[in-house]
Amino acid sequence: MSESFRLTILGCTAATPTSTSHTSSQWLQAGNNHFLLDCAEGTQMQIRKMKLPLMKINHIFISHLHGDHYLGLPGLIFSYHLLGRTKDLHVYSPKGLKEVIDIQHEIANVKTRFNIIFHEVNYGGQKLFENNSVEVEAIKMEHSIPCFGFLIKEKTKERNIIKACIDKYKIGIDKIADIKKGADFLCDDGTLIPNSEITKEPPKPRSYAFCSDTLYTESFINQVKNVDLLYHEATFLQDKANIAKEKTHATAMEAAKVAKKANAGQLLIGHYSARYDDINEFLNEAKSFFQNTILAKEGITIDI
Repeated sequence: MSESFRLTILGCTAATPTSTSHTSSQWLQAGNNHFLLDCAEGTQMQIRKMKLPLMKINHIFISHLHGDHYLGLPGLIFSYHLLGRTKDLHVYSPKGLKEVIDIQHEIANVKTRFNIIFHEVNYGGQKLFENNSVEVEAIKMEHSIPCFGFLIKEKTKERNIIKACIDKYKIGIDKIADIKKGADFLCDDGTLIPNSEITKEPPKPRSYAFCSDTLYTESFINQVKNVDLLYHEATFLQDKANIAKEKTHATAMEAAKVAKKANAGQLLIGHYSARYDDINEFLNEAKSFFQNTILAKEGITIDI
């Protein structure tokens, strides 16, 4: 059975919170890894409301330094301080966020009990995080200030050995590790058993691309090619494409075009402008070009 690889939407609206919606923030669980993608105002309240494990977040990825994507971070850090956190917290963002947090702590005379380790994001394709199960790399967006998305990819797991074959071919414990890595097995009588006969294929690695604020661009399509789930901002509808371009944002139709060209498995759109009363209009527009589209709505969880 595959480990969890699921996304929870904490906030999905653009620019300012409304009476019913919060601005950008998402939670991705990849096995034992819990990643926070953007941290807008109210994020920690959403985490508590949705009963997500607050203390399990060790890596926070901030796409850019517009307030609707990071203003919840100072409050979250302060809560961690009050709750007695001691484990390191890694924060990834374009240049400037460390200075924002440092000056607040200096003025308030706050010295956290844990280390905040800032990682500066500089270019698309930059590997930001990696362990034995998953890796995260930056995707360069085209926005009014330096802005990045994040591509989270599972690593290919080892092959699964068929238990019945262990007894059948008298496979010793010392051989199992190599077999899981793809080695054939040589029996005592000299018979060579192909790896394909004693193991099963591991689950297909899954992937998620979080494409934050950006105008329509095809510059990162190759990087997110064949991604299982693609999140792409859709601030406006196509009738306001000129405004979207002026404000370096995208339309629902443009998000669908990116998904189509990238051969994404599924498209998730969000970051809706508050000027629209019915977000189903975004869904209808995107689905007219890319059928497998869903709306980002607060509280939903998507199993990838």
